[in-house]
Amino acid sequence: VPYKGRIIGYVEWLFPGLLSLNVMWMALWGVGWVIVRQRKLGVLKRAKASPLRSFEYLLAQIVSRMIILVASGLIVFGLSHIIYPFQTVGSYGELLFVYTLGCFSLSSMGLVIAARITSEELASGLLNLLTFPMMFLSEIWFSLEGSPSWVLWLAKSLPLWHMTNGMRLIMNEGANLWELKTSLIILTIIGVFCTTLGSMLFKWNKE
Repeated sequence: VPYKGRIIGYVEWLFPGLLSLNVMWMALWGVGWVIVRQRKLGVLKRAKASPLRSFEYLLAQIVSRMIILVASGLIVFGLSHIIYPFQTVGSYGELLFVYTLGCFSLSSMGLVIAARITSEELASGLLNLLTFPMMFLSEIWFSLEGSPSWVLWLAKSLPLWHMTNGMRLIMNEGANLWELKTSLIILTIIGVFCTTLGSMLFKWNKE
């Protein structure tokens, strides 16, 4: 695959996208659907009686999910490297930073979906409505080069695109965090905004 003046294998181009795709499913469903399920079962109603505030509960959900995502990402990365050795041109530390920030941004979006919904069916529908456009617009399977400008604009408004592109540039081109500052800022803004909005909209009970 020709990639910015250098020939790389398709697996090397594809792998960052597969990592991001795994994060998207685990983050959105692991946070969004789980909270809706707990609300339906009355688990959140019991938690309401404790001194726990909604922001603290939601932040704990994000942190616990991020620990799982980072651990699983490291395992997948390591095993994939053993099975199909590929080159990582940039820093592993910076790659991990972009990956972790992407986990935070995507997990926070699940909070907004789960903030008030009590129906698992509705939550599933909204999560699918969110995940499938991101999956096809974030250059996971194929490049959007040559697409209409509005498609590119829409893609670059999605956190999954910034996560995938950032990891791909680090792995294949040796980019550093300063060169990816726009993507890092967007991922941070989305994460903070969605976490704040989710805590403001959040309700403990089904009623």
